[in-house]
Amino acid sequence: MPKPNQTLGEFIIENQADFPGSSGELSRLINSLRLAAKVVNHEVNKAGLVDIIGAYGETNVQGEDQQKLDVYANNKFIQTLTNREIVCGIASEENDDFIQIKGHKGDNQNKYVVLMDPLDGSSNIDVNVSVGTIFSIYQRVTPVGTPVQIEDFLQPGNKQVAAGYIIYGTSTMLVYTTGHGVNGFTLNPALGSWYLSHPDMQFPEDGQIYSINEGNYVHFPQGVKDYIKWCQQEEGNRPYTSRYIGSMVSDIHRNMIKGGIFMYPKSSKASDGKLRLLYECNPMAFLTEQAGGKASDGFKRILDIKPTELHQRVPFFCGSRKMVEKAEEFMAKAETRDQSQSISFSSK
Repeated sequence: MPKPNQTLGEFIIENQADFPGSSGELSRLINSLRLAAKVVNHEVNKAGLVDIIGAYGETNVQGEDQQKLDVYANNKFIQTLTNREIVCGIASEENDDFIQIKGHKGDNQNKYVVLMDPLDGSSNIDVNVSVGTIFSIYQRVTPVGTPVQIEDFLQPGNKQVAAGYIIYGTSTMLVYTTGHGVNGFTLNPALGSWYLSHPDMQFPEDGQIYSINEGNYVHFPQGVKDYIKWCQQEEGNRPYTSRYIGSMVSDIHRNMIKGGIFMYPKSSKASDGKLRLLYECNPMAFLTEQAGGKASDGFKRILDIKPTELHQRVPFFCGSRKMVEKAEEFMAKAETRDQSQSISFSSK
């Protein structure tokens, strides 16, 4: 059982027995991530005082304008993981291709690869709104000691061995799972230590918050439009409250604590959705399920999707189980209705 006020280091050591085959590698990897997070947190907290905010002047592989902190966070996590020789490969939302870690001796005996979104919600940096880091960890599938291959990264989310996020807000928290529940640790900046502040985090089974960018309403599928209208009706415990920050980490963190649903569906502007399966959806889906919630693309479980490319995008619905199931119900009804109308039209 997690112990309140326990440090992250103590927690990791106490729970190493959950991974008898890792020889301490996974524990050292989590330790490396918490170190990089502290460094990035220090820089995020200086935004506005030093020349760290604003655009970097380039676009990433996603076609998005890179912010200076995007580049800084990406470099810092990559440097930390590379210098400590704790992984054999890294894939980042900010890089075109995956990075092969060779090690100082030319070979690499590590078992794990890391996929990450180094700074989620970076467009909010300039206005002092919470941002975050998302990470996902897999055990490689190609032989240890050989160079990593694309198949080491293109694994379904149900193969993750760990996932988590760091939220840089009014306090800085690291929330992660290794498949044995979800625990949150808050950074004490005076001591530089992370303390267990949110043991055994759980999504409420139901909630009253829906999080979606309603400015794109006209572009959403009919099922999503129908669900939003249902959320706004005065009936029972509705209307629900609309809360959308624009930093996925912040929105899901709030909904995990208070109960709610986060939605980023496909649209007429983004036919495959906008969020990345490997860097955002899979790790958040793993965390959500471990916290008793549900995550899907509106029809099927996110963690069962077999990735086909490194920067693949998918629609994403996650949060309190009953809320996600209700959204899926509206999606299914709309699709059935569309199919019926299509058949009716073609038979005329």
